[in-house]
Amino acid sequence: MVTQADVQGWADGLDGVVDRIAPRFGRAEPRRRARAYLRGLLAPVERKNGWQLAEAVGDRTPDGVQDFLSRVQWDADAVRDDLQAYVVQHLSDPDGVAVLDETGFLKKGTKSAGVQRQYSGTAGRIENCQIGVFLGYASRHGQVLIDRALYRPVDWSNDADRRREAHIPTDIAFATKPTLGLAMLERARQAGIAFAWITGDSVYGADHRIRRWAERHRRGYVLAVTSKQYRGQRPVTSWIKRLPRKAWQRLSAGDAAKGPRLSDWTYIPYSGAAPGFQCGLLVRRSIAKPSELTFYLTHAPKDTALARLVQIAGLRWPIESLFEQGKGEVGLDQYGQAARDRLTAPGVAGTATSPSQCSPSPISPSSERTRSGGGDPMNRAAELWPLTVPEVRRLLWALVSQRSPPPRTILHWSAWRRKHQQRARRAHWHRRTRADSSGRRNMMFVR
Repeated sequence: MVTQADVQGWADGLDGVVDRIAPRFGRAEPRRRARAYLRGLLAPVERKNGWQLAEAVGDRTPDGVQDFLSRVQWDADAVRDDLQAYVVQHLSDPDGVAVLDETGFLKKGTKSAGVQRQYSGTAGRIENCQIGVFLGYASRHGQVLIDRALYRPVDWSNDADRRREAHIPTDIAFATKPTLGLAMLERARQAGIAFAWITGDSVYGADHRIRRWAERHRRGYVLAVTSKQYRGQRPVTSWIKRLPRKAWQRLSAGDAAKGPRLSDWTYIPYSGAAPGFQCGLLVRRSIAKPSELTFYLTHAPKDTALARLVQIAGLRWPIESLFEQGKGEVGLDQYGQAARDRLTAPGVAGTATSPSQCSPSPISPSSERTRSGGGDPMNRAAELWPLTVPEVRRLLWALVSQRSPPPRTILHWSAWRRKHQQRARRAHWHRRTRADSSGRRNMMFVR
């Protein structure tokens, strides 16, 4: 069972992360703001915007939070480096896996950097959105997001006026998603993060530079490719046409909420691997719909078992769950400012400081699952569901961070919100009436 002492230990771990990144903020006031901001991300507020975070941490206005996010000078890339050092200390595993993936941030306007109508895997269709490319890290100790980059489409890169309005530096050129991913892999390598494998979807698997980089640095990979991918002179779809039934094995790519992710898998080796490695085509076939196939190009140490390759391929799902947790628990998708690649740094740090992902405290997710019987989902003696990120956040807020504000503070924030709403309403009415009167004048002129 979790005790209050355990929760306090998690809070001390959060303070340790803040102490690690504190030098990046220079003066005492920004450091205090950073600490309050990360604690505010744990608050059970509807949206993690400046107003609601300020109210949650006890400020009388949102000015301090908004100033910290938009005007205070601090280096988000340096905070990322601190996060990676934290991961090296608490999550590092020589058999770790680097996971390249992306997520969409749905938007309504056209001013945010990189926003346009483009395909979003989050929505499953073309939407008006920003796309963030992320590097995740998975090991036997847990999973965490360790790097991020905002994808800026070609139209944005070629529009000087739009770039200037969104405060995009002139020295930032257009970069494809695989280019951004490759840069993040190299940064992780130079930071000393141990990983033996790389996995990612077909956007990254189709890029030969990522595969060559992995082979050059003697990393294994399990990278998805589309059915149109060629290997040599043959499309990958032709490799499985004459396979016997016994060539397929039913294996799990990991556990989901409703049970193991079972599929049928097969592996076909081919030449061209680095010394000590083997290359092959890994194919996943849906049990319910056998016509649904997923193809992976693989590069693995010799004698790597098929089950291990399947496990590597399945690690994209836990990273995708981090996106959901980051958006739902620490507001990863709720930044309205243009410089999203700067502002997501605290949100990414929030995923690292969550004890369910990375905890320096004596209690760990694995040990708690063992004590509660949650390690085996079929264990009928289990009394408790394993700890989840939402549950940890609730415990931290309720037992450590929550402060009951006096009635005058609650009334003050009510007046503040209604004052702003009235001001916004008045501005909207002014614009509408001015536009309507201008339109009527134009119609009279035409007559």
